[in-house]
Formats: sequence, structure tokens, C-alpha cells
Amino acid sequence: MRALRLALGALALLALASCEDPSKEDIVEKSRGVETRAALEKKIGKPADIQRLGPIELWRYRTKNGDVVFVITGERVALQAAE
Repeated sequence: MRALRLALGALALLALASCEDPSKEDIVEKSRGVETRAALEKKIGKPADIQRLGPIELWRYRTKNGDVVFVITGERVALQAAE
């Protein structure tokens, strides 16, 4: 019984560790080579915030050490910046 509790505790700790917020570096690395809006969302998920400026969108991802912003024009990822 004690071994089962230890195993469950270790599993819970692993699950919590994997839920840690990503860093700016993690987001930039995962998005490397992404060229389209669909590919970006598939790689790193939905952004925390989207600002629309006519045909341009700013996709903001919040991380544990700052934000990463992508500029989307049409369907293309035009630029990325870490704040």
C-alpha cells in the first residue's frame, strides 16, 4: 500500500511539473520555421490575446518571463517579438 501511495505521489509531481508555464525561449523555439497562422496555432496553441488592426493581427502569448507577440498579415506570420 505504501509503495502505491509513493508511486501515485511521484506521478502527481510529474504531472504538475509538466504543467509549468512556458518561457519566452520555449515559445520562440516551438514556433521556429512556422509561416502560417494555422501552423502557429497548431504548434503553440491559441494566443492569450488577439488585437486586430485592419488586416493585421497581433497574437500575444504570455509566458512566465514575459510576452511573445506575433504579427499576422492575412494567413502569414510576418514577425515575432519577445517583450
